[in-house]
Amino acid sequence: MTRAQSIQHEDNERVRVTEWRFAPGAATGYHRHEFDYVVVYLTAANIRAVGPAGETRFEMAAGQSYFRRAGVEHDVINAGDAPVTFVEIELKQPA
Repeated sequence: MTRAQSIQHEDNERVRVTEWRFAPGAATGYHRHEFDYVVVYLTAANIRAVGPAGETRFEMAAGQSYFRRAGVEHDVINAGDAPVTFVEIELKQPA
């Protein structure tokens, strides 16, 4: 499976901002989030996520976002036919 490409835009004591680019079929690789995070989709996406509880699929429109708490474990895969890009903002310190 092709690996998604990541570009780190910011990494300081409070946040880490990473842009993720996925070719069709590309995946992040299985990982665990150590911080709360927000994901903002820059393109429409058809996503498959595989975690301890199994597989989920969802679609996102460009501009849509979601928030998740630290501890999420999964592999994120572009299940669509078009490239996908999103920005992940990890919150290192509570407000």
